[in-house]
Amino acid sequence: MASMRDIKRRRESVSSTQQITKAMKLVSTVKLQRAKGKALKSKYYFKAMYNTVTKLLSESGNVDTPYVEKGKSDRKAVLVITSNRGLAGGYNSNIAKLVTNGDFEKDNTDVYIIGRKGKELLERKGFTMKADYSDLADGFEYADAIKLCNVLLHEFKSGNIGEIYIAYTNFKNTVSHEPTLLKLLPIIPGEIDKDDDDDDEETKNLLLMNFEIPDEEALEYIVPKYLTSLIYGALVEAVASENGARMQAMDSATNNAEEMIGKLTLQYNRARQGNITQELTEIIAGAEAIS
Repeated sequence: MASMRDIKRRRESVSSTQQITKAMKLVSTVKLQRAKGKALKSKYYFKAMYNTVTKLLSESGNVDTPYVEKGKSDRKAVLVITSNRGLAGGYNSNIAKLVTNGDFEKDNTDVYIIGRKGKELLERKGFTMKADYSDLADGFEYADAIKLCNVLLHEFKSGNIGEIYIAYTNFKNTVSHEPTLLKLLPIIPGEIDKDDDDDDEETKNLLLMNFEIPDEEALEYIVPKYLTSLIYGALVEAVASENGARMQAMDSATNNAEEMIGKLTLQYNRARQGNITQELTEIIAGAEAIS
């Protein structure tokens, strides 16, 4: 059995850790409240843009555009959004599993990584990073999404890659975050978001759509904005999901520390009582020996 000194030292160590987890939980809660509002506001535009473009292509008839056909190259590009810091439960590992357990071959996949934790996990599995944008995990603007969009579109149009995916965490609410793999290009006409319940029968049965300008020219203008909006929306939701995951992880750690402190306190009291009983027994035995 551990000595009283060892138990006391361990209890103090756990108590110190608990104070840290409490502080981290509070910080994550504050950050979550800020990111949550931003994520919920952008989600509507995020979904509307995705559904609008896929629906638009399905209602435009035969349009001669490379955005609806797989590129000549068999290589795939995946933009992976993780975090620069850990202590967020399975947040980072769940995103990495979308790539490692998905239909992505190590030698045939270009990984564009955001977040050092995701980079470490994927490199450990043998994936090579095409580009590292980990600085965006600590802060980003819409202009950063535009730059990412331009890089990916250039690779797609040049024929270096044939498909583009994005792996991120979909923020549903404070306690629910879903790892999501979304195909950005080529666009699959008519593949509407299943969570979108706003479409009635009249909307679903629209006639073919015509543009005032040539179809191809319209899509050349729309698709970059579509791609940028999806990337920016994923970044916003990833930030909210990260802070939500970290808040939950720190809350669980705090509760576990509280439970451990209770057990150690009980062990300490039992050890203390055992020492007192032993001392009393020795005193009584000594007194009897003298008498």
